[in-house]
Amino acid sequence: MRRCAALWLAALLAATGAAAQRYPDRPIRIVVAFAPGGAVDIVTRTVGQKIGEQVGQPVVVDNRPGGNANIGATMVARATPDGYTLLTASGANVVNMTLFPDLPYDALRDFAPISQIGFGPQVVIVNTSLPVKSVSDLLALARAKPGQLSYASGGVGTSQHLTGELFKSVGQVDILHVPYKGGAPALVDIIGGRVAFMFINTLEALPHAKAGKVRILAIANAKRSAVFPDTPTFAESGMPNFESVTWWGLVAPAGTPKAVIARLHAEAVKALGTPEVKERFAALGAEIRASTPEQFGAFMRAEAKKWGTVIKSTGIKAE
Repeated sequence: MRRCAALWLAALLAATGAAAQRYPDRPIRIVVAFAPGGAVDIVTRTVGQKIGEQVGQPVVVDNRPGGNANIGATMVARATPDGYTLLTASGANVVNMTLFPDLPYDALRDFAPISQIGFGPQVVIVNTSLPVKSVSDLLALARAKPGQLSYASGGVGTSQHLTGELFKSVGQVDILHVPYKGGAPALVDIIGGRVAFMFINTLEALPHAKAGKVRILAIANAKRSAVFPDTPTFAESGMPNFESVTWWGLVAPAGTPKAVIARLHAEAVKALGTPEVKERFAALGAEIRASTPEQFGAFMRAEAKKWGTVIKSTGIKAE
């Protein structure tokens, strides 16, 4: 009996190893849990196309929006762990672990990290008619009008909302949250002056800032951005350790062979280093960040802990 089991295990390992050596021998699907045209979709298509060219197989982007990114993530968590179905993970996936009590997947347990792709730091933008030119001005105005100064977000539990709540806590100000059904309508009301300010990633802020429709006060990153080199960080503005970024990375279903993860990681890093991808990210206002699977896993755990604390301390509930 033991000899049969050992032979079966050896055969299984040999088959797995052979499959990993042939990988990939058919198209790879990357699920994007958001609608086409957004930041996650664009960066995925940019990197995915380059990976496809490198491995000689098509990389197909499959948009599965809905459920605050939970529909697409659940699909990948339940997919066969063979390296042919991947997910572009984002901050929503780790935030949802605390935001939704009955989540059908665990972003830290059910996925095998491959590599981070990049990020777009959050910036705070204000309507150009608002009489503030710095974070200290914004804090002073909020303290002068407790409960009256409003900030917009793309909805409850979004990165915009959570960053606003972090600002409220760290800055010790009483500000009013105005949730919208998406970032686009929120931006419209910021530009129109119906809401005072909001937090938004550099990709979405870039065209409006260039057009002079909004004013950027600070960037929530450890260092200044190449996209907005003249914009100070929050640390430079008197709020140290205030950081919030919109990030993206590739993950596979848990249990995917390590050899396949290693191949995907190598191809992702190679793609991120090409001039075409670098130029595309720079034009979008995004920053490239490649990492090892271990580094990306540690980053996801840190993000889950950080934003989970914010959600629990503020009592935020999913709508």
